[in-house]
Amino acid sequence: MSSTFSLPASRTEVVLDEIRRGILTRELKPGQPLVEAELAARLGVSKTPVREALKVLSNSGLVTFSPYKGASVCVVDAELARSVYDVRMVLEPEAVRRSVERRSPDLLEDAAEALKEASAAIADKDQAALSLLNRRFHRALYSGCGNPLMVSMLDDLKDRAALISVVGWEANPSWRKEWTEHKAVLAAAKKGDADGAAGLLRAHIGDFLDRILEAIGAE
Repeated sequence: MSSTFSLPASRTEVVLDEIRRGILTRELKPGQPLVEAELAARLGVSKTPVREALKVLSNSGLVTFSPYKGASVCVVDAELARSVYDVRMVLEPEAVRRSVERRSPDLLEDAAEALKEASAAIADKDQAALSLLNRRFHRALYSGCGNPLMVSMLDDLKDRAALISVVGWEANPSWRKEWTEHKAVLAAAKKGDADGAAGLLRAHIGDFLDRILEAIGAE
């Protein structure tokens, strides 16, 4: 995490991005206390934007709060992984199927651009960038489903899913395999094969969950 930065948006948004990146790169470790004063000094801001950012990250699942210990980085366990991926398995393939049926060329182009950028991030082993590109790719495919509530529910999972992905990647850096799977999903979507894209995505999500559970050592 950098000690200084420009403020293109609000201080809270910038602090939010910095802390999120720190968590997703494992610079901020699972279970690590997040002390407002320490983060504020590190980022060169007051404690107020840090406090606001931590509240947002708590709602998104990257930070947990304890009445006695305060804020800390969320720890991924098998229960969390299963619950998040269970919801994804139910909602996301159907959302993608509907998006493909509705044909949104701009969204497919964004997915293709994310896939292209991910290839460069894989070469650089930039885990934080890969995490953000991964969710950009997935969102581009499901956001055209025509159901704002479905999109919102999937969006609410994105930070938790990113954190869980980091756990899987630490045990097995399977970025190239996932890039290939993404490429296949996108190819089906571009052909207008809604059921094919949904099926490939379901397999992709399920396979990654299996690898995460193996990494955690879950039964």
